Amino acid sequence: MSTLAVAKKDFQDALRSKALWGLSIIFILLSLLIAYAFTEFTAMMEVEEQTAQGLAYFLASQIGLFVSITAIVIAYKAIAGERESGSIKILLSLPHTRRDVLLGKVLGRSATLAVPTLIGLVAGAALGSVLMGEFAIVSLSALLVMSLVFVVTYISIMVGISALTGSTSRASMLTIGFFLVFEILWGVVSIGIVWLTNGLSLPTEFPNWVYLVNQVPPSAAFTTGLTALMPGDIAGVGTPEFEAFYATPWVGVIMLAFWLVVPLAIGYRQFSKADL
Repeated sequence: MSTLAVAKKDFQDALRSKALWGLSIIFILLSLLIAYAFTEFTAMMEVEEQTAQGLAYFLASQIGLFVSITAIVIAYKAIAGERESGSIKILLSLPHTRRDVLLGKVLGRSATLAVPTLIGLVAGAALGSVLMGEFAIVSLSALLVMSLVFVVTYISIMVGISALTGSTSRASMLTIGFFLVFEILWGVVSIGIVWLTNGLSLPTEFPNWVYLVNQVPPSAAFTTGLTALMPGDIAGVGTPEFEAFYATPWVGVIMLAFWLVVPLAIGYRQFSKADL
């Protein structure tokens, strides 16, 4: 109950963020625009197969950027801000353990981000389905489920990072640094690993294990994991063309599970022994 009490208060506090509301409105409007653009494009190109499933993939294309940026905005101060202001001492003077606070922050901020994410996706799916006259319940349900998992995962990462420090400035640098490395620069990192392992030169054909390395960023894992839940296939989206034990879109789900648990566990370990 302590965890839920912290989550409820955190949810109410996070809703006051003007930046959250601004990003949410942009996301909802963008979802509607993307759905409309997709239906117009498929009609113009006379695409008849898997249009509703394609709509789900098209809507998913904007999730990574919106969720990652919004998660940083609403979660980087989750623990660091409380410690810096001293309010964490008041919170812990109530019948809450540090674990309750950490998990409550994850649940509260996840609920805050899940609301606009699901509203935007449902609105876009509804508009696209009406315009196409087709509704793919399984594909769109898979999109909603994976998006919710992605939201909780990214919030967990940001709260875990926030728990590492008692300074909001350091927390902001760490969370932005995570975003830059894993969401913006990871392609360069991937190429760099190949370059190093190939004797400081790039091969004419990249090795198969690069597929696994490319699933490390949370947004990439989300897209690949979504493919695992989707019925059928769209032109091999997310499906590698080679055989290996990791050559499956389920590797995306496994990677999301890693990001969901490990950063939060590291953050909790640091937070549990921190001198407040």
